[in-house]
Amino acid sequence: MALLLLILAGTGVTALAYEVLWTRMLSLLFGVSIFGVVFTVAAFMAGLGLGGMLGAQRFAFLSSSRAMRVLAVIEGLLAVYALLLPFLLPALDALLAQWGGGMALPAWQTLQGAMALLLLFLPAFAMGLAFPAALAAADGLPHAVAWVYGVNALGGALGALLPLWLLPAFGWRQAVACVAGLGGMLACSLLLRARHAADLGMRAGMKPVRPAALDLLAYAGVGAAALMLEVLWTRLFGTVLLRTEYVLAVLLCVYLLGIALGSLLSRWMRARAWLSLLPVLAGLSGLLGLYALPYVAQAAAGDFSSLGGALLAQGAMVILCTLPVTLLLGAWLPLLSRRVGDGQCAVGGWWYGANSLGGAVGALVGGFVLLPLLGSAGALIAALALLLVSGMRWADRRWGGLGLAVLALLAWPVHRLPSVAELLPAMQDARDLFVYEDVVALTHVVARADGQRVLLSDLQRMDASSEPTAVIVQKNQARLPLLLCPDARSILFLGIGTGITAAGALPFGDMQRVGVELSRGAMIAAERFFAPVNDGVVRRLRLIHDDARRFLRASRAHFDVILGDLFHPDMAGRSNLLSVEQFARARARLSARGVFVQWLALNQFDPHTLQVVLHSFRQVFGAHAWVFVDGYRLAMVGFRDAPPDMSAVLRRAATLPPSALGGEGVWTWLARFWGTIPDFPSTPVQSEWAPVIEYALPRLRYDVGLSPLAMWRWLWRWRQDDARALATLGIPARDARLFQAARAAAGLDVRSWMAELLGRTRTAMMFAQRARTLNARDRWPAIALADAMYASLEHGLPKGLSRRQALRKVLAIYPQHAESLRALLRLAERRGDRKAAARWRERLRQVSPLALVSGGS
Repeated sequence: MALLLLILAGTGVTALAYEVLWTRMLSLLFGVSIFGVVFTVAAFMAGLGLGGMLGAQRFAFLSSSRAMRVLAVIEGLLAVYALLLPFLLPALDALLAQWGGGMALPAWQTLQGAMALLLLFLPAFAMGLAFPAALAAADGLPHAVAWVYGVNALGGALGALLPLWLLPAFGWRQAVACVAGLGGMLACSLLLRARHAADLGMRAGMKPVRPAALDLLAYAGVGAAALMLEVLWTRLFGTVLLRTEYVLAVLLCVYLLGIALGSLLSRWMRARAWLSLLPVLAGLSGLLGLYALPYVAQAAAGDFSSLGGALLAQGAMVILCTLPVTLLLGAWLPLLSRRVGDGQCAVGGWWYGANSLGGAVGALVGGFVLLPLLGSAGALIAALALLLVSGMRWADRRWGGLGLAVLALLAWPVHRLPSVAELLPAMQDARDLFVYEDVVALTHVVARADGQRVLLSDLQRMDASSEPTAVIVQKNQARLPLLLCPDARSILFLGIGTGITAAGALPFGDMQRVGVELSRGAMIAAERFFAPVNDGVVRRLRLIHDDARRFLRASRAHFDVILGDLFHPDMAGRSNLLSVEQFARARARLSARGVFVQWLALNQFDPHTLQVVLHSFRQVFGAHAWVFVDGYRLAMVGFRDAPPDMSAVLRRAATLPPSALGGEGVWTWLARFWGTIPDFPSTPVQSEWAPVIEYALPRLRYDVGLSPLAMWRWLWRWRQDDARALATLGIPARDARLFQAARAAAGLDVRSWMAELLGRTRTAMMFAQRARTLNARDRWPAIALADAMYASLEHGLPKGLSRRQALRKVLAIYPQHAESLRALLRLAERRGDRKAAARWRERLRQVSPLALVSGGS
């Protein structure tokens, strides 16, 4: 019997591995959308539920050997389906492209649900049939329901982790083939085991027991609440722990581990007593995670020496918060089988089916109704209330009302999420201005102590701030592609965020501006809270609520410029936006002589992972794939046909207002040209079907660490010299000296940053001063020198200068230095000089409209 239990644990491994891999596959077809995930889970659970109920009728009293043969057939068919599925995907992909081209987002989401049902219902139905067959195979074992449910869930916990190794090692197709191979081995093992099992045929004289309809409905409510809890815990803990593929797998593993242990421990529980305690205990202990959330966030922000150590520590935190509930959820099914069913294994299939069907409904209601309506904290409390009410079906009802009252009392202090200041140690001075939560993202706008606003998506920041330097670099993201496309009449923004990047396109004149944004919260934030720094751009573009990948696949429009904004590439699903497939979609939507620019934050990569992305980009755009570097941001530039005529670029630049290029001039921008992307023949590409960086980047964060200095050194090795840069860009000979001077300054900028990273401050300032001498319009050396001079004032004033004079010297280097302007304003206020204070206040407002200053705004 031990061998049979081991095989049944193996079927749990394959079932969860299939589910994870198939869910990922559907996300690749549908785009990075939680709607697709919810539909996928609902379709899967519905198949499990109906399969479980049918199996309870058909396989209830099979002999052990016949039940093993049935299990072998099911496992074998699942393996065959898994092997065939990759060959079905091209046809499905073409069908989606044909049907979904002109669909609005709601219709597209309905199509997602239909496709998920079509692809996953049959295999999930087969898995549902397998559970009653497994119970029949193990009949005769004491506490068979507890053993089978427990070891199957334990195998599922391992199966949740298996794709973490398979996907980066082999890619999606080979990963599915590996799991299918394991399934085939399990099928063979079951057939061999069946040959040695006694075949008694149908058990005579036994009547199948079917639980009452109200009992099944109540346990379906338990299943709905359980799946809501899983989804909501993933949102809450995935947010504070950084939602990488590793963290999501750990969350699923911990959930199933609790279910498994609860089922196995139920053998020592008295059914009648524990069924009375389960609802109240589960409902109240479920609040533990909400109370502990700020402490989990604080602990997760600590330093860890390795990814493994981080995952173990974070997994332990989640276990402490969720294990009491999952243990109780795991015990419920075997206890019910003993209490309502006289311990017959056959009844377990009914309970399993009802629970799974409830889970399908719970996924839909929790994702589409409760989460947007109540937020994740409120929805979790509602799920706990449903769990308590449903479980009271088999408990002393006198405790139900008291349990609900206590739950409401304890839930009130945590019915809303803690503030950002409580969840993020780096933002202790932040004040929440706006919170928006739906199934896509948790969006915050917070105000810092100095008045600057920051946009957070799932508590992660991507320099989406109103701070003056952040505003400059965000607008710069639009300036570069529009400079390189002198005849641009349309621009597409893949991601809007604060809207500041889109505002960078406004000085370039009338054109069609289209923005695609998946987060409704970000769209609202850009319009209501960042209008002072994005020039009200939301009212001056066509804003589309959609997934960027879905939009590029479905749209038939073409754009002169397509711009990919920054994002966290190590978060689950995000790295697909840096895949060869995504780059190909963008290229297909470019008009003739159009340009696509994808920006990257250099502090998120190491040389190897950046090389993977660059190589993937070159695979699509060929030898004319360029790189520009602006501060710590790198732009990959690709053209639909050929690079622009530089004479046309220069003529267009001469007609633009100075603000169009941020006051830095055309030569400063062209000098930021780094070179063409080299050929890296031995480097893998980032593919949606064979991901690389989303598994490598989380490891770098802990195991190796991200070294900006190593990145700059690697980049410096292949920076093109001036002669090649002149030839590549096609700079006219008469302008060569202007370009070379500006490019020398840009090179000195980088050498200054490298010296700073080495701790050689004097050398860094020397390089910055030389860069400013060569190109006074380059903003970066001016900012570095002004920051250094301002910081030095804390250690004493320069000889012979007052503080006001020293601050004016800082402004002489960089007139937009906000800290110096604020300091001069305060000096004027202290002197009682109202005219000077008004003048400095106005200058500060121009530089930083949201800055808080004494006596003003």
